[in-house]
Amino acid sequence: MITQYIAAAMAKANYKVLDDGEGIFASIPGFPGLWAEGSTADECREELQSALEGWLLLSLSRHMDIPVVDGIDLAVREVA
Repeated sequence: MITQYIAAAMAKANYKVLDDGEGIFASIPGFPGLWAEGSTADECREELQSALEGWLLLSLSRHMDIPVVDGIDLAVREVA
């Protein structure tokens, strides 16, 4: 499920070539504070995926809100 979630989130990523060819910037809408930079598109994508994985682990460990992506909900809920 986490692999599918990450793939779905990465598919929504926005990429922007920085001015003066200084690299590429990427972010994913709905994931506050999550972004990455790289000198190539592949490097930027790898950095973004790594940042997303860390963002998810931190958010899950702190029971923070995690966006639902393409119907995939990773929210931790208390079981009674």
